[in-house]
Amino acid sequence: MVTKEEILEALQAVEDPEIGMDVVNLGLVYDVQINKDNVYIKMTMTAPTCPVTPWILSEVQKIVENMAGVEMADVELVWEPPWNPSMMSEVARDALNM
Repeated sequence: MVTKEEILEALQAVEDPEIGMDVVNLGLVYDVQINKDNVYIKMTMTAPTCPVTPWILSEVQKIVENMAGVEMADVELVWEPPWNPSMMSEVARDALNM
């Protein structure tokens, strides 16, 4: 069975092309739930008007569904709580000079 930590590590490969930072370190992944071989991910974007939203959501789903032990990944886009820069990891803040 896949773990939450393995999923978050794999999702570091999904980078917001406009910002140049991965979705995990940006703090866009709010929750990961695992039920046997199904994974449920709740995430957001930095802004509702983000033009790469469909691509990012597709990449997240594709990466997780390609992991051993995962049959299906359901990615839900949410806007609550609203994303803000304080949600970024120390790695992201340092890389983006924030």
